[in-house]
Amino acid sequence: MTIKVLVADDHAAVRAGLVLILGGAPDIEVVGEAADGEQAVELARETRPDVVLMDVRMPKLDGISATRELAGVADVLILTTFDVDEYVFGALRAGAAGFLVKNTDADSLIAAVRLVARGDGLISPTVTRRLIAAFAEQPVRKEQQVEGLTPREQEVLACVGRGLSNAEIARELDMAEATTKTHVSRVLNKLGLKSRVQAAIYYSEGPR
Repeated sequence: MTIKVLVADDHAAVRAGLVLILGGAPDIEVVGEAADGEQAVELARETRPDVVLMDVRMPKLDGISATRELAGVADVLILTTFDVDEYVFGALRAGAAGFLVKNTDADSLIAAVRLVARGDGLISPTVTRRLIAAFAEQPVRKEQQVEGLTPREQEVLACVGRGLSNAEIARELDMAEATTKTHVSRVLNKLGLKSRVQAAIYYSEGPR
């Protein structure tokens, strides 16, 4: 299956480089390029990509606001030079499926796009510790909400919390990968979360 990707970055040279890297992968097709957040939202709604590779600092509409607009339209992978807390936390709260810094090498970038396209998520190792601490603020509310999950959904949440992909969860729990994706979606909906990355962080500080 070909993965359709939209690249959004306000620097033409950076966009060209990203397109060149992604275009070299046999299973990835770049379906559009956007120079600002507004254009990214418009093109994503028009082309329906599987993944939007999104910069944070862009004119007209920043990448975080654009990510929020694209909820339910496409999975967003943030790629930025700046891994400051404001951008990291803002992007993931807006529903980004992943966050990478621009010093990521080409192979890792392509692998990240494939992961996000499969419904998995990831964050750059440089921001993991800060991220876990930031999402550990409401333990009482977590306990009440986790009780609303079915036993199977709690098993799925535990697997997501351990960083397992959908394929790995399917193997561990002996169910179809499509069923796994359905369970992950239900868990996110019940917990009021926007991405599996949020779910993993949520689980890391919640009740077991």
